[in-house]
Amino acid sequence: MLEKISQIWKTKDLRNKIIFVLVMLVIFRLVTFIPIPGVNVIALRRFFESNQLLGLMNVFSGGTMENFSVVMLGVGPYITASIIFQLLAMIIPSLEEMSKEGEAGQKRINQYTRWLSVPLAFLQSYGMIMLLRQSGRGIISDLSVFQLMTTMITITAGTVFLMWLGELISEKGIGNGISILIFAGIISSLPSKMQQMFLTFDRDQLFQVILYAIIAIITVVGVVFVTEAQRNIPVVYAKQVRGNKTYGGSNTHLPLRVNMAGVIPIIFAISIILFPPMVAQFFLKVKTAWLAHLAQGTIQLFNNSIFYAVLYFVLVVGFTYFYTAVIFHPQKIAENLQKQGGFIPGVRPGKLTSGYLQYIMNRILLASSLFLGTIAILPLVVKGVTGNQSMVIGGTSLLIVVSVVIEIVKQVESQMTMREYEHY
Repeated sequence: MLEKISQIWKTKDLRNKIIFVLVMLVIFRLVTFIPIPGVNVIALRRFFESNQLLGLMNVFSGGTMENFSVVMLGVGPYITASIIFQLLAMIIPSLEEMSKEGEAGQKRINQYTRWLSVPLAFLQSYGMIMLLRQSGRGIISDLSVFQLMTTMITITAGTVFLMWLGELISEKGIGNGISILIFAGIISSLPSKMQQMFLTFDRDQLFQVILYAIIAIITVVGVVFVTEAQRNIPVVYAKQVRGNKTYGGSNTHLPLRVNMAGVIPIIFAISIILFPPMVAQFFLKVKTAWLAHLAQGTIQLFNNSIFYAVLYFVLVVGFTYFYTAVIFHPQKIAENLQKQGGFIPGVRPGKLTSGYLQYIMNRILLASSLFLGTIAILPLVVKGVTGNQSMVIGGTSLLIVVSVVIEIVKQVESQMTMREYEHY
């Protein structure tokens, strides 16, 4: 490992890229500590600690919401816009054709995604400000129209700034810039969590610490295993004679990833779960009694750990099947295999091949969806067993962190391999 690190550091281009990424991350973390004036930060942090749904949003923003910084929304609006265009590309033929145009088409879709991110950030900033004002905890003082618009524009500009940083990292650094920013935001809370755990530690908590360490190791190993796992379908290409030359006749395989959907189902599920209580917050102080009672009941229902965990698990499992169905097309794969003279041993080309691939994918999805659902509710399970909020493992956060690290390691290794071939 040390030898690998030494080789990476001796490679000038790779070293410059790593230094550039680190500088961008330092800038990102510095910006997260620039607060927006007129906010009671202490009351805001207590509000986030008492609300598990807002606490989940704070984790994904890297703690920027808790500080109410100028980048409090993080890259959330950009991710939402990306998901919207991914789904629209499956529905709208023109967007589907654009996505198949290669790099030029992808650049246009990325441009549309950036444009959509701006109004989404503007709307989300307004919703968050109104939510905190109606919390009744004195977090935000009364704002004039000018102050409100200035705050919303500042928050929107912060999101655009992070989008720009992410694109710079993708262009001049290593890995996907947006993913790396999310990764940095998640791990930035680790030192404070560890400090809190050590400051509140006593000998009676020794069993909890050991249990926490065991679960953390098992979770990391499980995430790496499932993220890298794939089901290889054997494929045979028949020999084709053209003139005096023979083509094909090779044996290969069709890889089907176990976790094909990634963390998208969890993000979808979070969006659905956050929506009802967020809307209910706006109706807590209405004059209509039944509406206020309904809003209060909705918030209490979603704050119930058992209901929240069951609904979260079911939504993650459902969205895993849904998103995989959107991106995985066995009919097209079967058609392409048939056109190229390939077939799966023991399965006839055409509809039977398509049905076989769908059958295999359904079996893979069962394991994948249950794994993602378990990862999603892992913090609630650990909290119920240990009873210690500071020791809760963020399963979703861990999944994102491991996925980003694996992606970066693969890119570094591929670039090192390319440079080794250049010497020959």
